[in-house]
Amino acid sequence: MDRRNFLALGLAAAATVSLAACDTAASSAPTSGAADGKKPYIAIVSKGFQHQFWQSVKQGAEQAAKEFDVEISFEGPDKETNVQQQMDQLNNAMAKGPAALALAALDSKAAEGVLQEAKAKNIPVIAFDSGVASDIPLATASTDNKAAAAEAAKHMAALIGNEGKIAIIGHSQTSTSGTDRRDGFVDWIKANAPKITIADIQYADGDQLKSTDAAKTIIAANSDLKGMYGTNEGAAIGVVNAVQELGITGKLTVVGFDSGKAQMDAIKSGLMAGAVTQNPVGIGYETVKAAVAAIKGTKVEKVIDTGFYWYDKKNIDDPKIASNLYA
Repeated sequence: MDRRNFLALGLAAAATVSLAACDTAASSAPTSGAADGKKPYIAIVSKGFQHQFWQSVKQGAEQAAKEFDVEISFEGPDKETNVQQQMDQLNNAMAKGPAALALAALDSKAAEGVLQEAKAKNIPVIAFDSGVASDIPLATASTDNKAAAAEAAKHMAALIGNEGKIAIIGHSQTSTSGTDRRDGFVDWIKANAPKITIADIQYADGDQLKSTDAAKTIIAANSDLKGMYGTNEGAAIGVVNAVQELGITGKLTVVGFDSGKAQMDAIKSGLMAGAVTQNPVGIGYETVKAAVAAIKGTKVEKVIDTGFYWYDKKNIDDPKIASNLYA
């Protein structure tokens, strides 16, 4: 069985796990690299817990931890804007003396001190989801966010007839995933759709309410707007909410990034044209797998591409697509 099929099956199995089991911000963690003298301890710090995406990443990490017989902790800040909370979690994780550290950084610059500490202590670092602007991580397990965003741009262009005004609601200007999902979309439009104008780009921290307000502001200033792209789950649903609240359903083409129940419902109902989904279980699984290899001194690939898919009303129930949706 190839890795993609394995991960797809893993996601299908993980979907049966109650999300209630993931409500806490961290698993119980050992206090050293091999607390019981047998199992290495891998500390994993994500960007947050408020989206279903992170629960699926956690499930993938737990799946790999069981398979490779290691102990893990998995935690993240309450919101993806809480950089200081994430830094506190990173420092606490390092204080436990992990055998390896895995990180999805909210702010690469803020994390630099922890990365330097890990390097000094010969603790291998694996980045995941958004990557880190540093040479210290041995590998990054993530979606190729620029390529995925370009896929969203390609579909947007086709949906609006390759001309007109569009806008973007971004979720971050400090995380690599945020900038890549913006730049991949913008660069594709500039290179392939010269008759499409990007009227505005606003950032709303991936928060649905902030994203709704930002979308309303852009729409109010651009009465001829034809489409809008949200760079994560919160941003995309914020745009959908704005469309509903302004009573312009069917008049604005909405495309997004990520999935989750709200986006899936919006696509099925026609409020959203489609979105790009990642493979979150695969991200979590590959992160732990790479960490285990690094602990053993085995070379790991610098970039571990976990893949993406475009989904819309026509293919949302396709088994290959459905297994990568995190509802």
